[in-house]
Amino acid sequence: MELPELIRLYTGAWSEPDRALRQQLLERVWAEDGTYTDPTAHVAGIQALVDHIGGVFQQFPGAHCELTSGIDMHHGKLRFTWRMLLADGKVLLDGIDFCELSSDGKLHRIVGFFGPLASKP
Repeated sequence: MELPELIRLYTGAWSEPDRALRQQLLERVWAEDGTYTDPTAHVAGIQALVDHIGGVFQQFPGAHCELTSGIDMHHGKLRFTWRMLLADGKVLLDGIDFCELSSDGKLHRIVGFFGPLASKP
């Protein structure tokens, strides 16, 4: 799968409130033993990620994710920025994800950060 399609499907999972459809999207792009880590969670496996995203929808019904940058990649590692929008279009948060691909080209590890970097002291 081409990288832009991989990330489109992944961010699409973060925009899909239907659990079954969200799982179908992730099964296409997520490694079986993949892990996802952000400031609020660390989950392992597709089911845990499906559930984690579901928790976001419970807290913020109608939220959706959009890609806000190109995708930068080298040596099986990649990064991209994104924005989570509320149902009314207001920005919930911005973030950056750093990812590692599995040997079969699926997402194996994602570490996400929220918001901009702090200013230098």
